[in-house]
Amino acid sequence: MQPEPKPGDLIEIFRPLYCHWAVYVGDGYVVHLAPPSEYAGAGASSIMSALTDRATVKKELLCVVVGNDKYRVNNKHDNKYPPLPPSKIVQRALEEVGKEVLYKLTSENCEHFVNELRYGIPRSDQRDGYNLYVSMFPIYALASVHSETLHLPELTCGS
Repeated sequence: MQPEPKPGDLIEIFRPLYCHWAVYVGDGYVVHLAPPSEYAGAGASSIMSALTDRATVKKELLCVVVGNDKYRVNNKHDNKYPPLPPSKIVQRALEEVGKEVLYKLTSENCEHFVNELRYGIPRSDQRDGYNLYVSMFPIYALASVHSETLHLPELTCGS
């Protein structure tokens, strides 16, 4: 069982092909940027987020967003960028809830979104991993048609 995160913490959720990111806002809730294919248990179909250009900012229970996947608190840029005060991070996150925003897998994704909230700097370390999967996806899709078991390389989400 994970200890409860603190308000303003970044939550890294380990999906099958990528990592999803959210910011903890307290009382068991997170705010996250969710393209239509982003939901707990989406599995490989979540790669379809590569094909969308819009996403919705949602406030949901952490346990609902995580589902059966693993997660961790990962404020990995605190040593490089000073985080905003937790109350400001939460306020900024809650102000975004319900908005439909532009979504680009490589420049405006869920990791960019949460880093903007915490540090004021949108950045994504997994962008290169996304580019690799998006470029390789047609090959894996074709391979899956000809094989019962599809083995995808493991994606490292972030350190």
